[in-house]
Amino acid sequence: MSFLPQVAFLIILAVAAFIITKRVRFLKRNIFLGKGETRNDQPEARWKTMLLVAFGQQKMFKRLIPAFLHLLIYVGFIVINLEVLEFVLDGILGTHRLFAPILGSAYTVAINIFEFLAVAVLISCVAFLWRRNVSKVPRFTKPEMKGWPALDGNLILVIEIVLMLAILTMNATDQILANRGDEHYIALGTLFFSSLIQPLFEGMSTGSLVFVERFAWWFHIAGILAFAVYVTYSKHLHIFLAFPNTWYSNLKPKGEMANMPEVTNEVNMMLGIPTEGSNEPPAEIGRFGAKDVNDLSWVNVMNAYSCTECGRCTAECPANLTGKKLSPRKIMMDVRDRADEVGKSIDVGGPGLEDGKSLLGDYITKEELNACTSCNACVEACPVNIDPLSIILQMRRYVAMEESGTPAQWNAMFQNMETSFSPWKFSPQDRFNWADSVKNEEVSD
Repeated sequence: MSFLPQVAFLIILAVAAFIITKRVRFLKRNIFLGKGETRNDQPEARWKTMLLVAFGQQKMFKRLIPAFLHLLIYVGFIVINLEVLEFVLDGILGTHRLFAPILGSAYTVAINIFEFLAVAVLISCVAFLWRRNVSKVPRFTKPEMKGWPALDGNLILVIEIVLMLAILTMNATDQILANRGDEHYIALGTLFFSSLIQPLFEGMSTGSLVFVERFAWWFHIAGILAFAVYVTYSKHLHIFLAFPNTWYSNLKPKGEMANMPEVTNEVNMMLGIPTEGSNEPPAEIGRFGAKDVNDLSWVNVMNAYSCTECGRCTAECPANLTGKKLSPRKIMMDVRDRADEVGKSIDVGGPGLEDGKSLLGDYITKEELNACTSCNACVEACPVNIDPLSIILQMRRYVAMEESGTPAQWNAMFQNMETSFSPWKFSPQDRFNWADSVKNEEVSD
């Protein structure tokens, strides 16, 4: 019956792999609900952006204290998960500390490093819980952060704390058993942090210690697998999506607004300027701007799934700061929620995009869109280069060009720009009259 733990471990591993694979396919399909867009230019600049922004956490350090705490969690996540390889192999092979005899004294050094990072992660998570729930950092108390978003942020921090405590408990009981001469356990020498909590367990019987050690081991590895599944349903999906998201960043100057190809081609045809595919019969003109997720590009939808809900974009938004309804974070959360809704409908054979709802109106209001000043503060603030402004502009274009639903003051400006080539209603020939008056004043002087 000694093989039963291995069978149980393989079942848990297979179930986790199945759920993750299914969820990844769901997310991939949802992302590609968006229109096609090619962003493979400047590969060197893209690799550099990904390494600096995603891997190097470059933009996080605009706020030093949370950046340092996040860095500890980030490094701990990467390094401690190296130990998961040993957990998986031990679970499959039925061994215990498989790498200890191979690495010798270096193994003890590695475990001490893992424990140091575990304590660092634990302290950082406690600090983040304090910031969210006690000091109440303003960007975590916005209306869109009520309910599940707030619970999600707290839940992930609590899970990480419990997993780190499981590591320390496992190591502490493991070493007490090794010092008692149990041949299944290997004495590793001094493990600084877990040795501090050993007095809590020294009075326990050997049988009780084995139970606690095994429980902590199973709890930790099962928790890691459950965590991996949970992340695909959580805002913490950015742990993985931050890397492709930054690679596919918009590398154009921040103030440059992309033209609509449909409009550009129409204008070129009117002016007799050759356009790409001009010898082919014109295709049916699609929707101007974006009303629903399928009108956005797949990069926009991936941006939404990459959002960490940190709120730095909203904290920097001048419209939000003056009390207007616009929150760039909410825009990204709404796009993700709509993509999820459509994806789930498709999976059960429902109407999908034809469910009578749309991103505009049912999720995002015109009031929110009209409040945007197009200043790019949200784009600049985002730690993983998400571009809420692109989505806002596309939706505003739909409102203006398909619904003629922009405010009256805007329509007057549009008409002036069409007829007078400026926002003001005067002839373009009179544009430099002010200079003549200045010249006359200089002559009279």
